[in-house]
Amino acid sequence: MKRIALFPGSFDPFTKGHEDIVLRSLKLFDEVVVAIGHNTKKQRYFDIDLMLDKIKSAFKDYPNVKVVLYDELTAKLAEKFDASFLVRGLRNTTDFEYENSISQINKHLNVGLETVFLITSPELAPISSSIIREVHKYGEDVSAFLPYDL
Repeated sequence: MKRIALFPGSFDPFTKGHEDIVLRSLKLFDEVVVAIGHNTKKQRYFDIDLMLDKIKSAFKDYPNVKVVLYDELTAKLAEKFDASFLVRGLRNTTDFEYENSISQINKHLNVGLETVFLITSPELAPISSSIIREVHKYGEDVSAFLPYDL
């Protein structure tokens, strides 16, 4: 049986930190599905179709990475892809508190779904999508933080 992991997020934008989580996940799982979701609490800064194309291009040499868009509960999307695992990256304890709550609800909605937390690589821990959006908004170069060109 294939070990399939879902890596969900708004990815607005998808950063080198996110890329690192995907690449490290490939050491644990046969397939990783990067799922770009619609966060009802956030207004997107980068166009979702642009992110889809950029993330697909970043993993074009990885046939075991799929990139999809979704607008439903993450736990239900995992069922559609036969994913038994959710992968989440943690930069700090604040991330853990937030992600732990979500993982409990996902487990309630999909009993067979396990959440796997990966600690962000130290050199990438300061990178956050919200900071990158702010820097980009004011016209500064953010290419050092992204695994693709904008």
